[in-house]
Amino acid sequence: MVELKRRSARVKATRETLLAYGLLSPALLLFVAFTVFPLLFGVVISLYNWRIVPREFIGLDNYTRALAPNSPMWAALGTTITYSLLSVPIQLSIALVLAYLLFQKIRGKGFFRVAMFLPYVTSTVASAAVWARLYSPDIGLINQALKGLGLEPLKWLIENKGVLTLIANRLDIALPAGVTGPSLALVAVIIYTTWVFVGYDMTIFLAGLGNIPGELYEAARIDGASGWSLFRNITLPLLSPTTFFLSLITVIGTFKAFNHIWVMTQGDFGTTTASILIYRQMYEFQRAGYASALAFLLFTVILIVTIFQNRFASQRVVY
Repeated sequence: MVELKRRSARVKATRETLLAYGLLSPALLLFVAFTVFPLLFGVVISLYNWRIVPREFIGLDNYTRALAPNSPMWAALGTTITYSLLSVPIQLSIALVLAYLLFQKIRGKGFFRVAMFLPYVTSTVASAAVWARLYSPDIGLINQALKGLGLEPLKWLIENKGVLTLIANRLDIALPAGVTGPSLALVAVIIYTTWVFVGYDMTIFLAGLGNIPGELYEAARIDGASGWSLFRNITLPLLSPTTFFLSLITVIGTFKAFNHIWVMTQGDFGTTTASILIYRQMYEFQRAGYASALAFLLFTVILIVTIFQNRFASQRVVY
């Protein structure tokens, strides 16, 4: 009798397992067809001198070429890191301030929340094209505004000089060699990126603020805590999981950024990020194998950065 019950239980468990896999099979087939297979095929391509058709198997030569000291990958990776280091703190800082202000009881906060979120849901290509027009050195509204203020117009998206160099030239200050800063074109792209994504970050911060118990603020106020003390000792620590999540996805997003950079600058004037380099190697020079190797190296860099962020945050995030 006991053996019969065990056998019946095993049959039931097998049926449930088969049913589960049967229900999952459509999604699994799509995942294998559009994620796993392209990924594995990309690994194969990276091992060949592959242009339109595979020419010859060259092993790890594409990776060796990409990691060579004179490889353009290093400059592109440096630009990508600069773009990330500048844009991520600016985005998150502005988003946190806006979220904290719009979390208070103020009139019209619903309107401001929607208005700040609208750039994120707007087509990236369309909004980047509009901003490229605004940055136009001749007819752009930004330069027209600078002229109206009595300031000299800037080249913006076609300026290859670093912002520190431009500032030093205006002030007649000599900078040490190599201290130039990011190009003005890259700074212009960062301004656009902040405008687009700060609304999304603000919305996530608002959700995080809503999860903080109000009783903590009331108890702290009774003990005489000031507004800054409330923000520093309650809001920031309890908002750390949200901050960690946003910093993680924002860093990954900046490392993969392509659309708006290509629309605004085509990767010229100091804005050749890793994604732009991969695109050019693939479509302009028809070097599919080399581009695949670059893509997997970029994936490795993103993975290392993500692991570092996880280990760094695990000691500081308050759950």
